[in-house]
Amino acid sequence: MSQGLVGKRAVIIGAAGKDNMGQVIARRLAAEGARVLVAGRHRDALEALAAQIGGHASLCDITSEAELEALAESAARRLGGIDIAINATGWGFIKPFLDTTRDELTRMTALQFIGAFQFFQSMLRGMLDSGGGSLIQISSATATIMLDDHAAYMGTKAGIDHVVRCIANEFGEHGIRANSISPGLTDTPMTAGAKAIPGYWDLYANRYPLKRTGRSEDIAAAVVFLASDECFMSGENLQVNGGLCLRGNPTREEKDAFLAKLKQAR
Repeated sequence: MSQGLVGKRAVIIGAAGKDNMGQVIARRLAAEGARVLVAGRHRDALEALAAQIGGHASLCDITSEAELEALAESAARRLGGIDIAINATGWGFIKPFLDTTRDELTRMTALQFIGAFQFFQSMLRGMLDSGGGSLIQISSATATIMLDDHAAYMGTKAGIDHVVRCIANEFGEHGIRANSISPGLTDTPMTAGAKAIPGYWDLYANRYPLKRTGRSEDIAAAVVFLASDECFMSGENLQVNGGLCLRGNPTREEKDAFLAKLKQAR
């Protein structure tokens, strides 16, 4: 364990899914000596994680401004302030562009843009009182490169990445850093369905120069760096995805050909 995060006060929203990326990040930060408050929408999962890491838990729906304000107050009361704030929420929404409805766009925007925007607002207010810190957005490689049937997800992720740059520019003089991390296809509960298809995971892994897809632990390691005061970086988007952006995701034609071949084999 390094000494870079010992005593740091961290808030992670999106950590209520069992063994999801937010939970893996929370465990790593706690192991690095940070004091951690985990937040999300499922009390039992949050409290179990908090007990495991010796941290705190708060119920919070990122789409509720009132609950975000309550989360910041909880962090101030239970941690004594905020040094690190991480948004690990997301909805893996996949649907063809022309079939995506207004209601779906509204839900996606509420979660991945407006909610993220207001989460950072609430965390910034607490962070200014602490004299600086690190804001971290868990984004996606698809905010930069293409993936079929993913436009609403990609657009909202890309939009909040630019907001992160705005935060870095405006609040840097207060000692606040703001950065995004962009995973590619990562082994998480959200991607379990894709991994269950025989050979489908390899279709993606073969596009990665490092010849494997991501793990949540890869993202947690990048978080440790960005959260440390040793980090002299702000307004950036770290592509923590094994070089995927050099080549891009499989095309629709490649995926269709793979699935057709799989169907024939059955």
